[in-house]
Amino acid sequence: MLGAKGETRVSVVLPARNEATTVGPIVSTIRRYLVQDVPLVDEVIVVDSRSRDDTVAVATAAGARVVSQDRMTRGLPRLAGKGDALWCGLAAASGDVVAFVDADLREFSPHFITGLLGPLLTDPSVAFVKGFYHRPLIGAAGVEQDGGGRVTELMARPLFNLFWPELAGFIQPLAGEYAGRRAVLEQVPFVSGYGVETALLIDLFDLVGLDGLAQVDLGERLHRHQDTEALGRMSAQILYTAWSRLHRQGRVADPLPPTGLLTQFRRGAAAQERPHLSREVVVTDVSVQERPPLYELRDLMRDRQHEYVA
Repeated sequence: MLGAKGETRVSVVLPARNEATTVGPIVSTIRRYLVQDVPLVDEVIVVDSRSRDDTVAVATAAGARVVSQDRMTRGLPRLAGKGDALWCGLAAASGDVVAFVDADLREFSPHFITGLLGPLLTDPSVAFVKGFYHRPLIGAAGVEQDGGGRVTELMARPLFNLFWPELAGFIQPLAGEYAGRRAVLEQVPFVSGYGVETALLIDLFDLVGLDGLAQVDLGERLHRHQDTEALGRMSAQILYTAWSRLHRQGRVADPLPPTGLLTQFRRGAAAQERPHLSREVVVTDVSVQERPPLYELRDLMRDRQHEYVA
């Protein structure tokens, strides 16, 4: 693969929010095996997404270049969520090919990077590569070998099968590990929240067609699992994102309102003493916003490409 790299510059971007326990080993592994042992990766960038723990210090000590989401986007509307951090990472990266990896992975292996890069470095017709894997769900009752993709199976897969059947063959449409050619990634918007993977897959399909997309088997993925309430918010943002694409494509008439509220119910702290207060109402805004395609702000962001978090 190193021979296929040639003069191509490769960046790896990790969006991170309070990932001090896992980001260090990931960065260290990439630098040891793919920067020092084999010079396949040219830079490793961690985007600090307003962390309150030691994410910045740990990532810096491991050898990453750390950039601040807020500093990268100063003067622009303040957005929250993973998608905005990914957009900042793309803006900060200098690679012709950019790989994105979640920062909460455990037992990380360099094959996560080499697997994603392979099709892009060896086949010029491929513009974007998604990873897929087994995702075991570890709970009190034991291990469910493929139980980790709950939002994929309950929300994303039905949506893709119903409205974008050409994309139904993607095993992990919400995978956080993917890579693409910079020239292509700069042409699509990035959704601010958890709908970013859904939007990227749909928008890139519209841009380069199915033949420009690929997927690779990365084996098994171990990471931190979120609770059901958080998965509900994630699903709502994916639904919100899918509707925005359907409206953009002229397939539904009504646009979504600028604010989308999700009402959930949580077991109240006073449930034992006062059963009538056993449910706490939780209302969350799950609407998503977008950063425009990066090429539209290229001149502005070029000046910030070499900034650090400090």
